[in-house]
Amino acid sequence: MDTSISLARQYCNSLVSYSRRKTIPVTIGDVIVGGDNPIVVQSMTTVDTMDTLGSVEQSIRMIEAGCEIVRITAPSLKEAENLRNIKDELRKRGYKTPLVADIHFTPNAAELAARIVEKVRVNPGNYADKKKFENIEFTDATYQAELERIRDRFLPLVRICKENGTAMRIGTNHGSLSDRIMSRYGDTPLGMVESALEFLRVCEEENYHEIVLSMKASNTQVMVQAYRLLVQKMEEEGMKPYPLHLGVTEAGEAEDGRIKSAVGIGTLLEDGLGDTVRVSLTEEPELEAPVARKLIERYDHRSGHDSISEISDSPVDPYRYHKRETREVVNIGARNVPRVIADLSGLENPDYRDLKSIGHFYLPEPDKWRMNDQGCDYVYSGAAPIPFMLPNGLREIVDYPTWKELKDKTNKHPLYSFDQLLTAESSDDEVNFLRLNADQLTEEVMMVLEASNLVLLLETTNRHAMPALRRFFFELEKRKLYTPVIIVRNYEIGDEEEFLIHGSTDIGGLLIDGFGDGIMLEASEFKDKSDLLNDLKIKNETGFGILQAARTRMTKTEYISCPSCGRTLFDLQETTAMIRQRTDHLKGVKIGIMGCIVNGPGEMADADYGYVGSGKGKITLYKGQEVVKRGVPSENAVDELIEIIREDGQWVEPELVLEEN
Repeated sequence: MDTSISLARQYCNSLVSYSRRKTIPVTIGDVIVGGDNPIVVQSMTTVDTMDTLGSVEQSIRMIEAGCEIVRITAPSLKEAENLRNIKDELRKRGYKTPLVADIHFTPNAAELAARIVEKVRVNPGNYADKKKFENIEFTDATYQAELERIRDRFLPLVRICKENGTAMRIGTNHGSLSDRIMSRYGDTPLGMVESALEFLRVCEEENYHEIVLSMKASNTQVMVQAYRLLVQKMEEEGMKPYPLHLGVTEAGEAEDGRIKSAVGIGTLLEDGLGDTVRVSLTEEPELEAPVARKLIERYDHRSGHDSISEISDSPVDPYRYHKRETREVVNIGARNVPRVIADLSGLENPDYRDLKSIGHFYLPEPDKWRMNDQGCDYVYSGAAPIPFMLPNGLREIVDYPTWKELKDKTNKHPLYSFDQLLTAESSDDEVNFLRLNADQLTEEVMMVLEASNLVLLLETTNRHAMPALRRFFFELEKRKLYTPVIIVRNYEIGDEEEFLIHGSTDIGGLLIDGFGDGIMLEASEFKDKSDLLNDLKIKNETGFGILQAARTRMTKTEYISCPSCGRTLFDLQETTAMIRQRTDHLKGVKIGIMGCIVNGPGEMADADYGYVGSGKGKITLYKGQEVVKRGVPSENAVDELIEIIREDGQWVEPELVLEEN
């Protein structure tokens, strides 16, 4: 069998075997990115670059936390020059960690920094272009003329880097594509890739190859598609295999930021892509490296996993999102949002209060049930059915041997093993659940999956979990089987953060490819083994968080907040917390919170509303990419933001949900 992947869809070495993409090594000071070297962790300072000692102290905290490359913003010549003082002080203190100058809009600052630090990062969207959000028509001749102008602007930096042995990251951001790229390619992964390739072609012409590339976006689907397409296009053009810097921009804070980062970065790591990682959290930068390390360490021992059935070609387009076509069974599959199933099988004698952990609240006074935006859709009770009437709309899954003995089967549905299903004496008229391992790719199984009222609970014990599950989905696609599939992952993990990262990687990667009609997360107890209900809450919220991060089910407000840097004009963590406190009930609304104009309307391209620093104590407010109010005093800005949302018809008053004590 020909196990190669067709060139049109060739973005990784293998769809089934873990194999890291072999890239050229790029030297950054004493660190080598790519080649056979381990994946490198990096982060970015948030202190004003002109604060030399503050930048040094923060860099040291980052390094001690596991950061192997430190990036520092250099928005103008004075900051670029001060990188020399920061570097000298770090070296005096015994730290040889390479420094990267982060450049936007200012080629002269980049050219100066390239003579001082080990690497410069440039953004093609604003290094030689001024983004005005204008729709300009370009002929082939005028487009080529713009490319020549860009080449002339960029070439001096390339030659300086080559002369000084300085590395470069060409870092495209989804939200800051130039008007020229937007006019020809639109707001697309292809536009992101072409934006970087324009600069990369100049480097190759100059025989300069110390290049790392990135394709960052806040939208995880766009981000993954762009990186994959970049690899394919470089291969198609016969370019060298340059290392990749992986990151999700404006991932946010806390659990949401970790889940979103893992969905985007982890999906690519699963296929062997990525040579250096930066997790962007709206938190202190020293908290980013440990999260990145947990993402990376999963692959230290991934080689040698159980074999997965080969496939010659991906039956889906890896560069474009398309939800797998499935039949509707009750409220699962077809156009329904992915469902969340809570595993209650570990509870002994559950009562009404236990359902609070999974978003369903019983109010004794009016004798009614309430549900929040993260109320699960199904509960799995195993061999111990729930002993009370469930709230309207919540359905229960029961192991078949127990289910068949029930007298009242209302909203209770059987779960079979494959052998049980083959010999079952009875079945449910509405929906029957079948639990399968992803390696059960037999003809007998495929014939059973043709049943019209069957939903599959798909799991795997393979260490290479996401590709093992994906391989089963590929088979369903090839055979045109439309059975809805719930993705089940079971972890023996005691660390909550690790659980978030692993679940987000394994399931998020499938959702991004359009696979999965629901999630069921199972896990051993976390560190506090006395609180099973808290464990349930974590698993339930993680399930909804993964669906939101993969853009497949929006159940809460999404905050697209940058991780802060030396350009930031206000306290991002404090401001994000303040805005969240006032708006976190606005289901599905996306709010961008950006510290400066660099990370302004472009970087929050997906946001419905924006809050952007425009000066000391001054905020500019956006609706989409349109400025609504400028120069708003920061003390009034959140109220003004809410008023804009209200005038747009998107505001609802927060409800006070009474919970049973």
